[in-house]
Amino acid sequence: MVEAGGVAAERLKSFIERIERLEEEKAALAADIREVYSEAKGAGFDTKIMRQVVRLRKMDETDRQEQETLLDVYKQALGLLG
Repeated sequence: MVEAGGVAAERLKSFIERIERLEEEKAALAADIREVYSEAKGAGFDTKIMRQVVRLRKMDETDRQEQETLLDVYKQALGLLG
């Protein structure tokens, strides 16, 4: 293995190439996700709300409940609740 300045060049190149491939896959997935949101929008769904739902579904139940409770407290403090 060739060393340049104490760095194993081939191993470094391998890591960089893997990262580049993953970045390409990530970009392709992001394009696919945008396409799904576009399709949903075309079907009449609100994509902003869909993004919020996706974010909420990723959260732990306890964290989600805590966030919803805090949001209600803030809304009540600002007179946004009935």
